Amino acid sequence: MASPYVPQHSSQRAKQPSLSQLRAFVAVAEHLHFRDAAAAIGMSQPALSGAVSALEEALGVQLLERTTRKVLLSPAGERLAVRARVVLDAVAELMEEAEGAQAPFTGVLRLGVIPTVAPYLLPDVLRLVHRRYPELDLQVHEEQTATLLEGLAAGRLDLLLLAVPLGVPGVTELPLFDEDFVLVTPQGHRLAGRDGIPREALKEQRLLLLDEGHCLRDQALDICREAGRLDGPEVTTTAAGLATLVQLVAGGLGVTLLPRTAVTVETARNTALWTGAFAEPAPTRRIALAMRAGAARQSEFEELAEALREELAALPVRVLGADS
Repeated sequence: MASPYVPQHSSQRAKQPSLSQLRAFVAVAEHLHFRDAAAAIGMSQPALSGAVSALEEALGVQLLERTTRKVLLSPAGERLAVRARVVLDAVAELMEEAEGAQAPFTGVLRLGVIPTVAPYLLPDVLRLVHRRYPELDLQVHEEQTATLLEGLAAGRLDLLLLAVPLGVPGVTELPLFDEDFVLVTPQGHRLAGRDGIPREALKEQRLLLLDEGHCLRDQALDICREAGRLDGPEVTTTAAGLATLVQLVAGGLGVTLLPRTAVTVETARNTALWTGAFAEPAPTRRIALAMRAGAARQSEFEELAEALREELAALPVRVLGADS
């Protein structure tokens, strides 16, 4: 039987409660019997009694009322027993989470994707994850590049799928593939369906672009500058997404550039849209995974990148090696 509790002034308290003390107290609170409580947690009765007394001393509060016949919780003990259970449950969850973190491809993975990639690659990404990494909780966030990079830096996102190069310090890129751009025109346009279109042909075209903030817009402007259109196209009409952009083309407002992975999705349903291929070397973009440099899950992300290269090889792209 534990010795009677003697309250201590708060200034005399120097020790923090230990987990073993909390377990002992919760066991006594549940069984209201020292012998039964000790047996339940595999502790000797004297050690259990000493742990509860030490907890009372550390907290400066009497938790139990002890008599020769029974053990009762004090009013403070009733309240603190609830808190102690919450603490022990939280510690158990922490240990489970830590054990899960030791296993690759488990837990949550927050993936950020740009809008000009998400509709065309996510079906393959999700199919791969469901098949190969069933324990991975993949959460997808579609945002523009600048917002994705902010989320990665702040820890809101773990991994990005987007166009590179980024040129951002502290971000490591894992290249996946290169893909060509194609010229999308309305039916009857002189370049409709042509192969070997010279880039210089863009000088004469009314090029429709995405809104500012989309990396695809910047890439299209770069292609125009490479074609000798130094002042860039006059931008009078823009769109928030590629689906709207190609409908503007179908309506005869101009032409646009699409990455090849988007062509089937965006043009197959409208016979008024035609595509043309550029002469080699065609303008291209590179798609990669991006992570924080030195990320704790770097080996997982590198393995995922390799798996994605295999999965995406069937698309109209040029898959890259890890060292590209």
